[in-house]
Amino acid sequence: MAVAFLSAQRSKDPNSQVGACIVNQENKIVGIGYNGMPNGCDDDQLPWARSADDRLDTKYPYVCHAELNAIMNKNSADVKGCTMYVALFPCNECAKLIIQAGIKEVVYLSDKYHDTPEMTASRRLLNMARIQYKQFQPKRTSIVIDFNSINHPPLLNSSTK
Repeated sequence: MAVAFLSAQRSKDPNSQVGACIVNQENKIVGIGYNGMPNGCDDDQLPWARSADDRLDTKYPYVCHAELNAIMNKNSADVKGCTMYVALFPCNECAKLIIQAGIKEVVYLSDKYHDTPEMTASRRLLNMARIQYKQFQPKRTSIVIDFNSINHPPLLNSSTK
């Protein structure tokens, strides 16, 4: 789950940064993704708004979800039998992709949109396809990455030779 969260940091979405990480049966990472615009489409020329008078002025018709990107960015022949870790419970569109890709389990952290029709449809699809899903129970509340903690060898100058 930490890898999914780290991947989410790459998203330019100012409201919802979501990441996904797919692991195989040996817990080796085989795919990572985050929510963003399609390849070749300039993130700065498309809208990131959540609401607008015209739906075409929102992010929704354009953005690719983290689950889609993780499946598309896979580094193995397929992801059949794999587990997907994702920050947010998958929407119905992502549930369809998860099913078609052969993923066997989804582990999510947040289900903040639980009562929306999209999430109800997602659970219905995942249940019909017999894909397990469960909420992640963190063992710790944070992980700190300190780039200054790496031990560097001391620099030698001419007076220490």
